[in-house]
Formats: sequence, structure tokens, C-alpha cells
Amino acid sequence: MNANKALWEKGDFTQIAESMRESGEALVSELGITEGLKVLDLGCGDGTTALPEAQLGAEVLGVDIASNLVAAGNARANALSLTNITFQEGDASDLKDLGDEQFDLVVSIFGAMFAPKPFDVAEEMVRVTKPGGRIVMGNWIPGDPTLVAQILKISASYSPPPPDGFVSPMTWGKEDEVIERFTEAGVPKDGISFERKTYTFNYPGAPSELVVAFRTYYGPTMNAFEAAAANDREADLQAELETLFNEQNTSDDATSIPATFLQVTVKR
Repeated sequence: MNANKALWEKGDFTQIAESMRESGEALVSELGITEGLKVLDLGCGDGTTALPEAQLGAEVLGVDIASNLVAAGNARANALSLTNITFQEGDASDLKDLGDEQFDLVVSIFGAMFAPKPFDVAEEMVRVTKPGGRIVMGNWIPGDPTLVAQILKISASYSPPPPDGFVSPMTWGKEDEVIERFTEAGVPKDGISFERKTYTFNYPGAPSELVVAFRTYYGPTMNAFEAAAANDREADLQAELETLFNEQNTSDDATSIPATFLQVTVKR
């Protein structure tokens, strides 16, 4: 069984993605998408950025490793009567079903960063991008004090150590690591640029309710709670996450939590 596939098919990430829609649309609005642009949205989930890309007129292929998220994405596209987008299963480190130089724009917002074999991921993204095209990634930043980096850090502290050879997905938030991966894939260093941006999680309930959603539906947090339960530490993990969410919430009557990420732009 592919461990990465199992992680993202665990729970139901669509429940977390609901809190990410507004920022997904805002991010897409800045990508310069035009009618007929061929876009690959990689690690697309159920379409938080892929659907807005299609609504702006792009021809979009959404690829995700999780079959339940692919099905959810196709259902959302059908509900919106969008005929210029398709979702299919695929692994960001081996896009074997996709030919060379097919896409004007490859987008991966908090998606491909979680695939294993990061050098293969960079090589595949470059391979399927047309000359003159772009790759845009959104990656969480290791050690960052904002929400997602801290969720993953806290979750890791309750979990068993990763297997030998494991490369943390958070290394995609390190500029020097990103440069090394894309230059090895044939991109000149001056074709790679970085910008720190903010992505906001908006949820209609209290921060503690959003913690419950992460505990119930988000694979990495679900695994952390299972590991914590084995050591009788579930309550500790719950308390630590609730403290984090409450401290970072900027809303008085709901939940709105900004998180910093690294936006990577690669010119092919």
C-alpha cells in the first residue's frame, strides 16, 4: 500500500478544505489565468484552486493521489456545470500518464510538497510544463510560528519517528532546497523566485470546533491522535492544539487564522 495515498485517503480532507476556499480563490486570482490556458493542478484535493482556475476559463486537469478527493472534485465540477476541468488520480513523483510539455501552468498549493521523492517531483513538474510556461507552488515553511507549520510540528512530537530515508515535506519551504531540486531538473537558478504570503483558514465555528475537524478528518492529525492514544496522551495533544488555534484566531465570533507560506514561481 502506498503510504502517502493511505494518508490522504484517511478521513475526509474536503471538510478541512471548506475552510480554505476563500484564500484559494484569492491566490488563483493573482496567477494571470486567461481563457484556454492549459493548467495542471497537482495535489489538487477536491479543487480548492483547480475549480477557480476553470471558472476563469482555463482548461484544467486536477491530479491527486487520493481517490476520494478525485471523486469529490469531479462531483464539485459537475455541480458547477464546468466542462473545462477533469480530476484524475496520479502521483506527483511519477506523472506517468502525462506527456512532456503539456501545460502552460502547473500549480500545486500545499499538494506536491507532501509527495515523497522531492527531486522526482520537481523533475516531473518541469517535464510536463511547456517551454516558456510556469510552475507555482505554495509550501508550508518549517519552524514558522503560524498555524499549519505548528500543527505539523505538534503532531510530529506525539508521533513515532519517521522511517529511515524519509524527507520531510516541510523542506519544500526552504528556499535553498527548492533551488537545488529545480536546478537539478534543468531550471536556471535565476528562473526561480520566492515570496512569503498569507493563507487564511476561515471556519464558521469556534477554534475548538476546527481542532475537532482536524482531529477527525486530517490524516496527519488523525495519525498523531492515534499515536497519542497509545501513550495515554490524547488530552495533552487536544489541549496543545486548542491553545494554538485560540491564540492564532483573529475573529471574535468565528475562526479566522492566517498562516504564512512560501510561494515558489519557476519559469520554464
